[in-house]
Amino acid sequence: MAHAHKLEIFRGLLKFKSNTQKIWGVLVFLTVVTGVEVFLGITKPHLLTENSFVGMKILNWIFIILTLVKAYYIAWDFMHLRDEKNALRRAIVWTPIFLVAYLAFILLVEGNYIYNVFADGFVTWNF
Repeated sequence: MAHAHKLEIFRGLLKFKSNTQKIWGVLVFLTVVTGVEVFLGITKPHLLTENSFVGMKILNWIFIILTLVKAYYIAWDFMHLRDEKNALRRAIVWTPIFLVAYLAFILLVEGNYIYNVFADGFVTWNF
């Protein structure tokens, strides 16, 4: 037997009367987050592009975090992860988060190496 879907978002802070209203509510949330990303990408605030955190500009960190928020919320609401058991939710949600963090780490380390090679020139060992 089919179970009724939960009609609230943001952990119950915003409740809807039907699935259609909930879909529109989630669409508005995702549109706002995308709008913030586009606004920051077009304006590129000086404060966020000049300062770095853990080897990367703060603006890039904001883009990564907002993209993960959107991906999480799409999976949470449109793929109905909120209706699944905790173990399946954790397996689906936490695995990509760890893999994206690992990918970001690898890209930062390798990108820094390539930057140093181009900046300092390639030096070979003389044996």
